[in-house]
Parts: sequence; C-alpha cells; structure tokens
Amino acid sequence: MSSWTDYIDKLHATNSVTKACIIGHNGHNWASSEGFVISPEEAVKLVQGFDHKDILTGNGLTLAGKRYIYLSGSDTVIRAKLGKVGVHCMKTKQAVVVSIYDDPIQPQQAASVVEKLGDYLISCGY
Repeated sequence: MSSWTDYIDKLHATNSVTKACIIGHNGHNWASSEGFVISPEEAVKLVQGFDHKDILTGNGLTLAGKRYIYLSGSDTVIRAKLGKVGVHCMKTKQAVVVSIYDDPIQPQQAASVVEKLGDYLISCGY
C-alpha cells in the first residue's frame, strides 16, 4: 500500500465498516475516514484502555465526540456499542485500527476485516 489512507479505503471497500481510522499509540491520527476525527485525548484513552479496562468499564469509550458503552475486550481487541452502532478496535505493535459499523452490518463482519488488517500490520512490524 502506498499510504495509510489506502488501508482505510480498503476497509470501506469490504462494506463491513462505516467509518475507520488508524491511530498511533501516541494518539496521533495516521489516517481516517472523511469526517471521522478522533481527538488525541480520545485516542490516548483508547490506547490506555487495552491495558487498563477500568478506564473503559466505568466511563465507556468516546470516539469523535460520541460515547460508546464498553462491551468487552482483551489486550488487543476492544468492542463497544451505542444503540445500533458498534465499535471494533484492534491494537497492533505501533497502532490501533478503529472501526465503526452500523446496522445491518454484523459485529463479526467488522471484527473479521479489522483483525485481518491488524494481523497484516503486525506482520509488517506495525
């Protein structure tokens, strides 16, 4: 791929996510869908949430100004929801792939494409 935006375009092309972004562990935005802006503060909290779930279980997860209810997670995956809108995030060595999906997209569809991209980025050292 020639740019980080190409990865976002590839996620959109699957029709399994509505919006997506890739952020660095430091909170910097590497690429994002048009109009999907996660603030550096939101990004840092998300990254911290992989290691400290209590940050997310108490206050939820805020992305682009919207607060989502934390559902579950691990040291590499975070899942959240707000009504019929879901969130699936995967942490790699240097970044986090963040996706938003709307009904009728099923959680498994978003999880599959996000984790496939995440695994690919890990294999490339990211």
